[in-house]
Amino acid sequence: MDPVILSRLQFALATAVHFLFVPLTIGLSFFTAWMETKYVRTGDELYKKQAKFWGRIFLINFVLGVVTGIALEFQFGTNWANYSKFVGDIFGSLLAIEATVSFFLESTFIAIWAFGWERIPKKLHCVSIWLVAFASTISALWILLANGFMQNPVGYRIEDGVARLARFTDVLTNTYGWHMYFHTVCGAFVLASFLVMGICAWHFFLGRHVDFFHTAFKTASWFALLSTILLAVAGHQLGQVTARIQESKFAAMESVWDTEESTPMYLLTIPNITEDGNLVQALPVPGGLSFLATNHFDKTIKGLNDIDPSERPPVWPVFFSFRLMVVLGCVLLAVAILTFIIKGFVPSLGWGLWVYIVLIPVPYLAAELGWIVTEIGRQPWVVFGQMKTALAGSPPVDWYQILATLAAMAGIYALITITGFILMIKAAVLGPENKAEHYV
Repeated sequence: MDPVILSRLQFALATAVHFLFVPLTIGLSFFTAWMETKYVRTGDELYKKQAKFWGRIFLINFVLGVVTGIALEFQFGTNWANYSKFVGDIFGSLLAIEATVSFFLESTFIAIWAFGWERIPKKLHCVSIWLVAFASTISALWILLANGFMQNPVGYRIEDGVARLARFTDVLTNTYGWHMYFHTVCGAFVLASFLVMGICAWHFFLGRHVDFFHTAFKTASWFALLSTILLAVAGHQLGQVTARIQESKFAAMESVWDTEESTPMYLLTIPNITEDGNLVQALPVPGGLSFLATNHFDKTIKGLNDIDPSERPPVWPVFFSFRLMVVLGCVLLAVAILTFIIKGFVPSLGWGLWVYIVLIPVPYLAAELGWIVTEIGRQPWVVFGQMKTALAGSPPVDWYQILATLAAMAGIYALITITGFILMIKAAVLGPENKAEHYV
């Protein structure tokens, strides 16, 4: 067995599970902060209950995000020693800032918020949850700027085979990293909005606490409408940046094989499983793909046939993950628009409420698909154009050691994830009158 392949599977497992909790941490922190702000401004106890109820789910999710994220940083040393040696000068500064500024700020004020009810002034308590919310988004920024360097390495020079930090400002203003950040944060708000609406729909269906959850639902419908629109815009812009910076990834996303001007967009495309062309390619829109990628109908899109086969990403997982992600995003956008129009009548939809309940996992799936496109689409590079994944591992580590830790990690992560979602589901189902609070 190939140790690098096993290491990739191990890192993919840890990342995929960790990212089940990260978007909700970002999105639900702002939703909770908004509810508490309404309480401070109006003095209405309803909004205090809202903040406590959604904050309870947020706290469970936050703890799970922290626990599942710890193993990721250790893997840089245990499984990816060559990679860490190559990019350590750049990664070290970004991850250090994330830990010492964003994460510490987030962790400190989340404790103040969780245990500060009735113990500190209302306004100060409200400020604490806003600081948690902003710290969570800033934390995501540093992580995504680090990943952005892997996608689009900038601000460095090569010395003795190692990437040295040359211009920190270039790393901070990395175009790819910032577009990833905006797309990810918008996705986090979409996920949180649909989770809130789904929980509200469950209680509407059972006829419990209808007034309480209708207040939350109407607020979430605003969040959902704005965030889905912004997500579509951010996703389009990220796609254009990808077309410019990572031509091989964009070609795999669209299964483009031949380089040509005014590249058409085929409405029906099925890549050949042998990855040497398309099995089906029909219903072309002349110049459509060129326009989507560059805002010009006559621009040239580079095809996979003009990229060395050893430097092409695998087409099937990238192509179909991208297509499914876009379809799910369009569904969420359509539901968000319709929901905003009929939000006043939603509690009386009866069995139609199950649409919102069924949609709860859809943003999770879309987010995971987005990362499949991002990471597999970068292959075979771990740092695009500079270091291949095959050379990034830890040579002294044998395959059976990685396989053993992969199996152990899979079991532990499965236990953590199942337990975490059970706790969140229990908190959501019990409703605002639940006395078994996780804080006082």
